[in-house]
Amino acid sequence: MAPMGIRLSPLGVAVFCLLGLGVLYHLYSGLLAGRLALFMLGDQAERAGGGPDVPPGPGPEGTVDLRELLAVSVLAAVKGGEEVKRVRESNVLNEKAKGKTREGAEEKMTSGDVRSNRKMFYLFKNTFPSVQINTEEHVDPPDKETVFWDRSIPEDIKEKIQPKKVPAESVTVWIDPLDATHEYTEDLRQYVTTMVCVAVNGEPVVGVIHKPFSAYTGYKVLALLDVPDKKQEKADVYIHVTYIKKWDICAGNAVLKALGGHMTTLTGEEISYTGSDGNEGGLLASINVNHQALVDKLPDLEKASHKQT
Repeated sequence: MAPMGIRLSPLGVAVFCLLGLGVLYHLYSGLLAGRLALFMLGDQAERAGGGPDVPPGPGPEGTVDLRELLAVSVLAAVKGGEEVKRVRESNVLNEKAKGKTREGAEEKMTSGDVRSNRKMFYLFKNTFPSVQINTEEHVDPPDKETVFWDRSIPEDIKEKIQPKKVPAESVTVWIDPLDATHEYTEDLRQYVTTMVCVAVNGEPVVGVIHKPFSAYTGYKVLALLDVPDKKQEKADVYIHVTYIKKWDICAGNAVLKALGGHMTTLTGEEISYTGSDGNEGGLLASINVNHQALVDKLPDLEKASHKQT
């Protein structure tokens, strides 16, 4: 077991962005030239969907193909990233406050958030109209985008992922159109990502994280992953004791599970990515350690989580 390094912080958003980047560094750095972090849990999809593989293409009434959802997730993250980059390079952000977090921090929104959100949301909506889509930013009907998927699937996805049909009603898509908005407004481009997660019956099976401003995967990799960069801080555990939105953590949860890690509430419960958009029970993420043993040591932190919500 690796030595225990514990991080206690209320700032969970950046961690999960970096988690996805770390996964890409290990799994896809050569294949995708550092632009995308994606992983699909084949065994979880098998359990969620059941039944034999079926050919790609339009499915029976009421079903969707997880491989096609993965392809569209990648495309959506890239398309959203293009909008994020375009706005930032124009230097006309139209920055404004949209409210405060439960901890009292001001939440910002920019034209980059809005334009990325619109592109990503309508790409999914036009392609999979029967699938539940949850996104961080509000979508106004007058701003509808005429963006469609051309039904092409990247060769690397075809090679690694088999088609798998699941009931459309079992699928929830989570979109974060611009993660790290505060850093975005300060032109700290290396922290900015777009994220997509697909959950089946509440279980995350697809995670995509895209860095719009960099072609380098491991710029800064999550400390939970074993990386060769000696300057990178190392840790085995990440703890988040306050309320957090599911679109901030779903993609990271998918890729962490793919590496054999765990992400649960502070009491060890699996996080369900359906229903409400918030996770109330705090967060514990780990890799290469006994996760349940950690849960057993954290009763006071779980209580603190509920006090702050």
